[in-house]
Amino acid sequence: MKIIVSPDSFKGSLSATDAAKIMADAIHEIDKKIETVLLPVADGGEGTLEPLINATNGKLECVKVQDPLGRTINAEYGILGDGETCMIEMAKASGLTLLSPDERNPLVASTFGTGQLILHALNAGYRKFVIGIGGSATNDGGTGMLRALGMKFLDAQGQELAEGAQPLKNLSKIDMSKFDPRIKLSQFVIACDVDNPLVGPNGATAIFGPQKGATEEMVKEIDLNLYHLANVIEKETRIALHQKPGAGAAGGIGGAFLAFFPVELKPGIEVVMKAIDFARHLQSASLVITGEGKSDVQTLSGKAPVGIAKEAAKQHVPVVLISGYVEESSRVQLAKYFTQIASVANEQVSSEESIANPAIYLKERTYETVQKLINS
Repeated sequence: MKIIVSPDSFKGSLSATDAAKIMADAIHEIDKKIETVLLPVADGGEGTLEPLINATNGKLECVKVQDPLGRTINAEYGILGDGETCMIEMAKASGLTLLSPDERNPLVASTFGTGQLILHALNAGYRKFVIGIGGSATNDGGTGMLRALGMKFLDAQGQELAEGAQPLKNLSKIDMSKFDPRIKLSQFVIACDVDNPLVGPNGATAIFGPQKGATEEMVKEIDLNLYHLANVIEKETRIALHQKPGAGAAGGIGGAFLAFFPVELKPGIEVVMKAIDFARHLQSASLVITGEGKSDVQTLSGKAPVGIAKEAAKQHVPVVLISGYVEESSRVQLAKYFTQIASVANEQVSSEESIANPAIYLKERTYETVQKLINS
């Protein structure tokens, strides 16, 4: 019997990799002969790098880059097990978690560090990229990233603008003459789970700006500045980003990719499953176990467990969901995708207890759930 163990992270408690190991330990306590294949996953946002590296036996590269406020930090990117594909997690260089709450300021935050990661990988010879763009602290329309790769953003006097979203109101011209020519010779797959346009009431700033520290006034200012940026980009490239689906992802970096890179935007879990060759592993599997911190109606909107269940259904492999907490009102909808659903927190174990001792209770719940399935 072969069981694929493929959880997402249990946010705030366990990484996807740790959760997979705990689940596998529980299975081996039932029967040491059961083969387990650990394929921890993520949905393309923050926390995607580690599962992909582990699942493909890849390696990490550590680079000095600028954080969103221009301070020098160490950030990692990964080379997948094929030795050709570079995985960059935007949050490692330009992420919200790199800033304290009182440092969050999307007027000045820059994606320059993400561009530095891409540049380092290009210099190392890589031309195939998977980029996860969740968890950003930035709202600069990807201009910082583009600067790091040689593009210049100039005012009416021909002077370079400062970093961040605020100076974009003074943008007059984009100088693309020094933009890295290797970009056009490369492949970029962007893990992106939002289809928000760049500007407007559903745009990058209105929807995601407040969590990055934007006040109501900032939202209006930045949205106008991104509108102006989109006008200048359209004038230079004939590509209109204003209402383009996905252009508003990660503070507008989605728009930068769409305008200047050879790129495909795909749902994060699809990108991750392809990178770890999930479909091939399914071919001889008897069962898949997945899970996440909390499963509810949001799980149905492209989260990792449902993506896994849909892929497994193509090969008629049953999938069990074991999550930290399962919202009771969502069970009927979730049951369309999963053979069995188990919540670590239940009548016997409170949410507080399960969060305080996640390894103990996840192992317990996995053991009893799998044992019941085997004995049924």
